[in-house]
Amino acid sequence: MTAAGRPQRDGLSIGVVLAQLRKDFPDVTISKIRFLESEGLVQPGRTPSGYRQFTPADVERLRFVLAAQRDHYLPLKVIKEQLDAADRGAEPAAPAPRLPRKLVPLGSPESNGGPASLPSADDFATDREVRLTREELLAEAGIDAAMLQELQQYGLIRPGAAGFYDTDAVQIAKTVKTMTEFGIEPRHLRAFRASADREVGLLEQIVAPVYRHHDADAKARADELVRELAALSVTLHTLLVKAGIRGVTGG
Repeated sequence: MTAAGRPQRDGLSIGVVLAQLRKDFPDVTISKIRFLESEGLVQPGRTPSGYRQFTPADVERLRFVLAAQRDHYLPLKVIKEQLDAADRGAEPAAPAPRLPRKLVPLGSPESNGGPASLPSADDFATDREVRLTREELLAEAGIDAAMLQELQQYGLIRPGAAGFYDTDAVQIAKTVKTMTEFGIEPRHLRAFRASADREVGLLEQIVAPVYRHHDADAKARADELVRELAALSVTLHTLLVKAGIRGVTGG
């Protein structure tokens, strides 16, 4: 029996849980599991000496959380609501946000060199706003506070007016983190931010007159136009970089 009079439950240590989860979620860390616990998404038992003891049900709960974040970009608040509903025996009705379409590498067998290898207007659609706290961003992206400060210092990540972040910020942070493994630092990537801002500025000039129309369909037309132009802009950028790389590789 524990000091509180409850039977001590046998279970898995956090290290064993980590090893099980990493088969499907290679980026998960002990810190991430502890963070999810601190947010109330899992509640492992404790040994008399204070060590965490997870049950198989706890592990499945963690799998659900990690999959919801990775595959549906759901914020922890929404995931917790789904878990709480499931605990009550209810079926939560929380639609997942649109997932970005997987980009198939140009020249791969899947792409056949066709347009499916490049982004479409749908990739720039936003079905629902996802707001992440600073702590959620750090946990999701697997970066520390120092790197986040650098990313913000060089304009690569910009929090919203209320101080929250979106799922794009997570993907940016993950991408930059991977690039740092090649010796590239956030300060080296300021040109990417400047280039993106110039492209956005050009698109804004084009669609601004449409947004100024006051008929009911104007905003919908402008939204569709900016998504189409954004897809074309990224496609052009991709093709120009692809052509430039040929000069580097001699291909």
